[in-house]
Amino acid sequence: MDRIAKDVGEIQSRLIDHRPVTQGEIRYFVREFEEKRGYRESRLLEKLNKMVVESNEQVLPKCSEHMQEHLCDVITRLEAANHMADRVHQRELEAHQLELSMEHCKEEWEEFLKEQQRLREEVDEEHAKAVGRLSTQYSEMKKDLSKLSPF
Repeated sequence: MDRIAKDVGEIQSRLIDHRPVTQGEIRYFVREFEEKRGYRESRLLEKLNKMVVESNEQVLPKCSEHMQEHLCDVITRLEAANHMADRVHQRELEAHQLELSMEHCKEEWEEFLKEQQRLREEVDEEHAKAVGRLSTQYSEMKKDLSKLSPF
């Protein structure tokens, strides 16, 4: 009976438990995948290494040489642009100061006109008083003259 139970256990194990077969398939798949991927990864790394070496040997020196050739020109242009910006800024400051000066002159002119108006009114008032005094004086002189002359 032990033998039968053992045989039944083995049969059941083979029918139900597929772990050993599955593990074998998994190992085979992983091995194939790693080999294919490993070759692909190594090819990719070789291409990257080739590109880096090419960049270091060819592109980098060309870029450095090109940069050295045109750096002076760029600096000169930058200085010229900076100088022009300074001139524009200076002109804007001058225009602003001129505008402030014009406003100040307008204020002074308005104040001057007000002062002239006030002085004119004073002079007109004094003139009117003087004319009044002279009119009174001449009318008195006329009266005095008419008293003195018998004609």
